[in-house]
Amino acid sequence: MLRALLFILPLALMIYAFIDCLNTPEEEVKHLPKPVWAIVVLLFSVVGAIGWIVAGKERRPRTGRGAGTGGWVAPDDNPEFLKSLRDEKRENDPEPDPRADEDPKKRERDEDTEN
Repeated sequence: MLRALLFILPLALMIYAFIDCLNTPEEEVKHLPKPVWAIVVLLFSVVGAIGWIVAGKERRPRTGRGAGTGGWVAPDDNPEFLKSLRDEKRENDPEPDPRADEDPKKRERDEDTEN
């Protein structure tokens, strides 16, 4: 089992570094051109892969994701999406609901207290 691990671990590291190198945009590659990094990773397997991971790519600190950071936002949390749904409903609905502009959670609470 240990012999297999000694073969699989460096191979997995090399494959990861090679794919990461190929998927990295050219402007984020440091020190050497991207094709040279790919060759270094393939020729010098473990050393080349570690070199790529440590020095070959600009690493940015991870930031939180959400509406303020420009990351992906779930549709039910996206105010623009919710507004587009309300606008679409107004266009298709001949009689608008007088409570359409109020908070949906407040409307749910009101409906729960009525029942």
